[in-house]
Amino acid sequence: MIRNDLRNIAIVAHVDHGKTTLVDEMLKQGGAFRENQVVAERVMDNNDLERERGITILAKNTSVTYNGVKINIIDTPGHADFGGEVERVLKMVDGILLLVDSFEGCMPQTRFVLQKAMELGHKIIVVVNKIDRPDARLYEIEEEVLELLFDLNATDDQINSPVLFCSGRAGIASFSPDVPGTDLRPLFEKIIEHIDPPEGDENGPMQMMVSSIDYNDYVGRIAIGRITRGKLRRGDEVSVCDYHNPDTNYKGKIVSLYQIEGLKRTPCEEATIGDIVCFSGIENITIGETICSPEKVEPLPFSKISLPTVQMTFSVNTSPFAGREGKFVTSRQLRERLYRELLKDVSLKVEDTDSADSFLVSGRGEMHLSILIETMRREGYEFQVTTPKVLFQEIDGVRQEPIERLVIDVPEEYMGSVMEKMGSRKGEMQSMTPQGSRMKIEFLIPARGLFGYKNEFLTDTKGEGIMASVFECYAPYKGDIPKRSTGSLIAFETGTAVTYGLYNAQERGQLFIGPGVEVYEGMIVGQSPKAEDLVVNVCKRKQLTNTRAAGSDDALRLVPPKIMSLEQCIEFIADDELIEVTPENLRLRKMILDKTQRAKMAARLKG
Repeated sequence: MIRNDLRNIAIVAHVDHGKTTLVDEMLKQGGAFRENQVVAERVMDNNDLERERGITILAKNTSVTYNGVKINIIDTPGHADFGGEVERVLKMVDGILLLVDSFEGCMPQTRFVLQKAMELGHKIIVVVNKIDRPDARLYEIEEEVLELLFDLNATDDQINSPVLFCSGRAGIASFSPDVPGTDLRPLFEKIIEHIDPPEGDENGPMQMMVSSIDYNDYVGRIAIGRITRGKLRRGDEVSVCDYHNPDTNYKGKIVSLYQIEGLKRTPCEEATIGDIVCFSGIENITIGETICSPEKVEPLPFSKISLPTVQMTFSVNTSPFAGREGKFVTSRQLRERLYRELLKDVSLKVEDTDSADSFLVSGRGEMHLSILIETMRREGYEFQVTTPKVLFQEIDGVRQEPIERLVIDVPEEYMGSVMEKMGSRKGEMQSMTPQGSRMKIEFLIPARGLFGYKNEFLTDTKGEGIMASVFECYAPYKGDIPKRSTGSLIAFETGTAVTYGLYNAQERGQLFIGPGVEVYEGMIVGQSPKAEDLVVNVCKRKQLTNTRAAGSDDALRLVPPKIMSLEQCIEFIADDELIEVTPENLRLRKMILDKTQRAKMAARLKG
């Protein structure tokens, strides 16, 4: 059976190339909203973190209907750290819309997702987006995409993929860069014409792989996937099996069944091949498992998701202020929450340690782990985390480390400082391409060489540089990379920071706190320009005397403190430091709070 009334596509692109904005317009022009309905921008980015950061974190399903054909659309994340999301949802579709920015061109994540789609043999429609940019390079971008396809050994069919020129924001598409379109009709028509309709045995025994998991307090776990054979009905008894563990079959029942219509899940009684459905009723079902008809238990192959490359230790908060601000503070609650995250995020890994209070959490990158930390913090969890470490591997007896492909796009005048920093961080230049007054440079660099570099890069390029990276491969260890060249300003005693103490401390470096902030001994209150740590007393008050000059305290002028985001905190901390994460505050601290104990430990390490 061939389902000519259905197409399943995913929209893939590098971060910030306009996927979610294009989906907005496709929904509007596909009739998903009433004419007078007020619709928020980036309607698919429906959680607070996605809206604040302007990025997509979780892949999401929606659908539009055009000329009687239902088009299921999956909006995917563009950031490389969420590549695990993209890898698994590509199993649900028959083709992809590859979005490329009309100025930035092919970036690392473009290459990564395109490679994954080509391995699955998907058909591709290339969409050059943001054609209304004043600096658009439409003809050059077309050539770049073609070069990338040749580079990735594309088939003849994939090399001849159709190219459209779009503006997602304006909601227009055309086949020629010189003739702008008036609506997205050419895009819809090309999807129906070029992407293969789903096909399979409608009357065979039911088979479907779970590609995504959602959770609802009322019905529990909701599995999302695409039916590859037969029909699925509400109330059906099914067998659940796993390709990698063939002996772990168990039975379950479909309690509720939904299809996705626009932005809503609509209850349905049955669905057939090609349909992307959501169902509840099977308590322990997880991503990668197959549900089948009990008469024929046959698991579908599920490729292993790429391994994590970065690890952090999450542990119970042990600071003097522990338990003041958080709702969930015990090791049991922390462990439960981390293991619950594994149900939704296949590229995350959590392990217990020798200590009952600490857990090793591995992910795709700093951004991947920082989103998890921020999400938990907003849910009321209180804990502490260490600095990120890369995960080394032993391959053929050689110690190997993860290497990232880094693309940097900078104005020419800042190239010198970028090259210098890349050299000290063991980056190897692969190519350099001029683009007007800017330069696009590609490097292969150890993942640990990128730790703490983003802020430096933005400072070096006066905020005009663009950098993006994606995991490339494992390669032999590249040698030592110098750690940060600055030290920390550490609080001398527990108390409340006062203007007099801060005024004296700010001469030693950049402060992170202002007056009235509670501090404890061993807490980091600023950054020292020198490599060694300095202990400062920010709680020190001015001694009162009989002869105080009127207004002498008014003369103490404080430099505004540097308020750091979670990512900046992760980049800043050294190996002997921690971030204390609570729903209300982020505090930096030394692992050993007592200065005498720290001095003894330092002497022991030197000895």
